[in-house]
Amino acid sequence: MSITKFAVAGATGRLGRHVVDILTERGHRVVPMSRATGVDVITGEGLAEALTGAEVIIDVASWHSSDQDAATEFFRTSARNLQEYGQKAEVAQITMASIIGVDKATAGFLAAKKVHEELLLSGPIPVRILRAAQFHEFVGQLLEWQQGDVAYIPALPTQLVACRTVAEELVDLALDSAAPAPGTPVPEIAGPRQETMAEAARLLGARRGIEVVGVDGSGMPDAEIAAAGGFLPGPHAKLAGPTFEEWLDTRP
Repeated sequence: MSITKFAVAGATGRLGRHVVDILTERGHRVVPMSRATGVDVITGEGLAEALTGAEVIIDVASWHSSDQDAATEFFRTSARNLQEYGQKAEVAQITMASIIGVDKATAGFLAAKKVHEELLLSGPIPVRILRAAQFHEFVGQLLEWQQGDVAYIPALPTQLVACRTVAEELVDLALDSAAPAPGTPVPEIAGPRQETMAEAARLLGARRGIEVVGVDGSGMPDAEIAAAGGFLPGPHAKLAGPTFEEWLDTRP
């Protein structure tokens, strides 16, 4: 698919920066969309101008906290605006990043992301979705949120993946104009190794002087689903990129 111009929503975020870099490296024209660049997918400020001439939107904009109601409202508004403004700009496709397991989620951020998928899919512009495992960087966030010498991290199964790996797969999907065959599962991308979040956190905690204690995750949204492997990649998922430990070894 020969695309001359992409618009990236959430371009200055953790995943968005990689998406912009990869598109640029591959020689595509890119319009970075974020409040830092004067484009707001919630208020609509600068959105019409940014989408002028764009053929594909890559949506990696996200809410900054795990609050379900706030995240749902953010995704509801961003989905409506991207579809509405995108249709006026004659955008051909929206490609969005989602999370493995959202189809099973009943609460929390994943449930908000489920609504995001549904609302984008209900619009007039065709939508492609890539569901990713949790990012390697998420482990550091878990340690930082606890702000102490001891961190209590859920010993729930995960298959952490590098942001760069997700961005590469997302760009590949955005370049694929062929509609998926009926019944084709939503594409998934995950890292090569299954582990628990607590195991990964211990590797990072050892470098930061933080003791990590694994806990069962009780009280977390959909902890039982997670414990049963409900948020692990399916058999059709692509497994790629470095393991968390390999990735950690490349960090300064």
